[in-house]
Amino acid sequence: MLRRNKAAKEQWAGLHQALDRWLEERQELLVRYCQIASLPPYDKHWEQLPPAQEIRAFCEILVDYISAGHFELYDHILEEANAHNQSTAEFSDKIYPQIHTTTETALDFHDTYAEVCDTDTLPNFTRDISSLGEALQTRLELEDQLIQMLAEKDVVEN
Repeated sequence: MLRRNKAAKEQWAGLHQALDRWLEERQELLVRYCQIASLPPYDKHWEQLPPAQEIRAFCEILVDYISAGHFELYDHILEEANAHNQSTAEFSDKIYPQIHTTTETALDFHDTYAEVCDTDTLPNFTRDISSLGEALQTRLELEDQLIQMLAEKDVVEN
């Protein structure tokens, strides 16, 4: 996931300031995800589960990222597409419903763990963080498709 985001940042850097900021937020989210999921290069970061404050901080970044995509970037991309008389049907019919599914997974994770105080009482954390990782991977692919679709049509402008 981190490599995918790095490639996206390199490919689309400078297309639009909002996109650049959003890709930076995505990078922060992915680094935090790898940390709390104990994935390389953070696989020896925690002895067991991450501390509760780390989980809560991740949940905050997660919901901020999800919100930025839905309420800033996606809306901006759709406005740009409409302004250039380009069809948004592919986004509306194919990509957005799948992104919505990943949003539900992310929000479920957030609702479960955003106020956690004790990591000793998290029997499903490993399963839930794994499910979230799968949803994030799918989301990254879909978001990259959306950005690529619009970049190919020269819709995203400075």
